[in-house]
Amino acid sequence: MTAGDARSSPGPVFSLRGVTRSYRVGATEIHALRGIDLDLAAGEMLVLLGASGSGKSTLVNIMGGLDRPTLGTVRYHELDLTRASDAELTRFRRRSVGFVFQFYNLVPGLTALENVELITELSTEPMPAREALERVGLAERIDHFPAQLSGGEQQRVAIARAIAKRPEVLLCDEPTGALDCETGILVLQALSEANRELGATTVLITHNAVIARMADRVVRLSNGEIAGIDVNRSRLDPAGLRW
Repeated sequence: MTAGDARSSPGPVFSLRGVTRSYRVGATEIHALRGIDLDLAAGEMLVLLGASGSGKSTLVNIMGGLDRPTLGTVRYHELDLTRASDAELTRFRRRSVGFVFQFYNLVPGLTALENVELITELSTEPMPAREALERVGLAERIDHFPAQLSGGEQQRVAIARAIAKRPEVLLCDEPTGALDCETGILVLQALSEANRELGATTVLITHNAVIARMADRVVRLSNGEIAGIDVNRSRLDPAGLRW
């Protein structure tokens, strides 16, 4: 079964069982994840909350097919990511996942529009690049180069690039980590709207507990383990957040 076919499958979008990740640094064995069990529902907004070193980024990298667990299984619908070939993982990342990182990873010599078009040219049923930029409030900035954009604008270009492929999953690693509160809220609004309007299951990594209030569920990680899961009765609009 391909990643493209997986979209129509019933059940959770992701199912993780016993996910463990360890590696060696010299003579020391590091346990980044210790037996994670977690399911993600379609269209869910999930925040992974924890301090630096708690395993958040490792978990998201494994869910995004950028890394493999040492032990355990990760299923995206019926696709077993732990047994998938490199070619299958490439198709999965290309068709099904939009990545947003703390540092924007834009190509300096390309305009905002051209940075988004890089992704649409590789996608099977992409959103027009202009539409993606309009969705994040950058209709007037499409011809600007990254150096001509603020940090928040660059991050919104990165979000536009991620949503332009119409992914089923958005994986966001500290997308507001390098931004001030006011700018960060604009970025969170763009992610929240993508989650609601496009139905993308969204995982957002943060160490900022305030941001957790915009999620459906909050998974608290500590020392590579799930320390607790909180369910928000209602999601707070990012405009109401302050830190």
